[in-house]
Amino acid sequence: MAGHSQFKNIMYRKGAQDAKRAKAFTKIIRELTVAARSGMPDPEMNPRLRVAIAAAKTANMPKDTMERAIRRGSGEDGDANYEEVRYEGYGPGSVAMIVEALTDNRNRTVSEVRSAFGKHGGTLGDSGAVSFMFDRVGFLHYAADVATAEEMFEAALEAGAEDVESGDAGHDIYCAPDDLSTVGDALEKHFGSPEASRLDWRPQSLVPVSEDQAATLFKLLDVLDDNDDVQRVVANFDVADDVLERLSA
Repeated sequence: MAGHSQFKNIMYRKGAQDAKRAKAFTKIIRELTVAARSGMPDPEMNPRLRVAIAAAKTANMPKDTMERAIRRGSGEDGDANYEEVRYEGYGPGSVAMIVEALTDNRNRTVSEVRSAFGKHGGTLGDSGAVSFMFDRVGFLHYAADVATAEEMFEAALEAGAEDVESGDAGHDIYCAPDDLSTVGDALEKHFGSPEASRLDWRPQSLVPVSEDQAATLFKLLDVLDDNDDVQRVVANFDVADDVLERLSA
């Protein structure tokens, strides 16, 4: 089980419990706010906001909560002070990790992230410590039932994507960062809004980890995922399916 896909490891392990968490709303609200601030408050003119709204609807977020977050981001309803920050470091087994967060307090967030790494066999490094091991890419994810692997591959190729990975967990589409909006708009015409659409990090190679290392690494991922400021984590680990199944039991 490769660590480069959020949908192939973290969601596999704990998707059901995540769906029940009220704190999932916090992360979506922050993304709605920042997406509205970074572009037009109209989702038709702002792909990032359009995807954030789709995620909010999937999580059954009330409409007024969504609209309030968008108003905050556009400056209509109070000042939105969230800023995007990135942390880099190593987890158990020398796994390279990139943590992306939206925060209104840098000192609090870096302290909590550093503590999580330190308590779970990791080390938080300086900016650029591991990002050179990853490629910056455009990323989209669709559920498995929206298309067959062949249909998605053909549509993505025609849209200008560079790679497609399809499986039981869904379809992962990769493209050049500058092509994300173009590829996303083309695929949306065929399959509707994706479950995720963002600039992401794709590891150039994967690091195999043992069962003990994987157990500690997953605890670190859980702690980071529980942090309201952390939006997502990318890591270059590779865990055998049988090990993953035992740890998920």
